[in-house]
Amino acid sequence: MISNWKVDYIQKSVFMISIGMEDYYNFTKNNPNAEVSAQQAFVTSVTNRFKSDINLLYSSGASKFVVHLLAPLGCLPIARQEFKTGNNCYEKLNDLAKQHNAKIGPILNEMAETKPDFQFTVFDFYNVILRRTQRNMNYRFSVTNISCCGVGTHYAYGCGLPNVHSKLCEYQRSYLYFDARHNTEKAQEAFAHLIFGADPNVIQPMNVRELMVYPVNEPMREFWEDPMDEKLSLVQY
Repeated sequence: MISNWKVDYIQKSVFMISIGMEDYYNFTKNNPNAEVSAQQAFVTSVTNRFKSDINLLYSSGASKFVVHLLAPLGCLPIARQEFKTGNNCYEKLNDLAKQHNAKIGPILNEMAETKPDFQFTVFDFYNVILRRTQRNMNYRFSVTNISCCGVGTHYAYGCGLPNVHSKLCEYQRSYLYFDARHNTEKAQEAFAHLIFGADPNVIQPMNVRELMVYPVNEPMREFWEDPMDEKLSLVQY
């Protein structure tokens, strides 16, 4: 039996969730010629699992959720290296990420509408990364297509592994990616500031600061809105 203070602690806690990166990467690697219908079916299976996992957390007492949308997975150094795209992103992976992301907001809206104490917000990680990839110097990243640490054409393998003579860049703060899949400390610090205090162009329907102080058991008054429908302003974030 869970004590009252633990129930209160869990209800007030913020659960941050990111799911799908490895699923879609491995699916694309193992099924390079998958038809559109197979891609759509796989996205549905991943997002259904996401919904099931959220429901499991909710049934265990969690009520506040921060959900990361997927980054443009085809722009990861490991994807560029694995699929040999050079300086270009691998668009098949990006398309899967976009399909996945399009389903997340509606799933969470439905849950908030049917569970009065369910609270959430969605961090648009896809466009946050894409902006830094396409307009890198605006954010003072001189290198966005390869990793700071690793081996291979994009230094996307072996960082930190024994018996692998990994290259380590001289100045990691100029890099967007530290290794094959993970961002540098400088990038993560910027993302943390956005999650905590940015406006709806980046995180909606509220930022984490607002979610943390939102009264427990209080129904949400605002919900996720499709940025394409609402034409949210393209401010630099």
